[in-house]
Amino acid sequence: MKKILPAFALLLALVSRSFAAEAPKIAPQDAAKLVAEGKAVLVDCREAFEWADTGVATPATLLPKSDFDGDKKLWKEFLAKQQGKQVILYCRSGGRAGTVAAALNKEGVKASSVGGFKDWTAAGLPTRKADEKK
Repeated sequence: MKKILPAFALLLALVSRSFAAEAPKIAPQDAAKLVAEGKAVLVDCREAFEWADTGVATPATLLPKSDFDGDKKLWKEFLAKQQGKQVILYCRSGGRAGTVAAALNKEGVKASSVGGFKDWTAAGLPTRKADEKK
């Protein structure tokens, strides 16, 4: 029985990982370059309270994942204006960004994930307060 439990746990972890949303990853510096060239848009998909607590990437548009999971009111309008541009996302640690990017890719929108806000800041890229205009 003691040998079966670790094996079962490993199997469960592998199976759940295979169902996890996968999206292309992009380095923060490459993302910043694409955004600066007008080829992509950067989206912070964290929730509003997170934006206020930590600040956001300077070029980021703030679109919460809760809206994406709900009626997509903000997301629909945003995506309609961004036709042809790559959507690059980040969140706190990368999980939500990867999930949204994978869902967008399934909808035919080219999307990728930078990972987390910490990855953006660790690369020395600019940030701003959430209430400051980009």
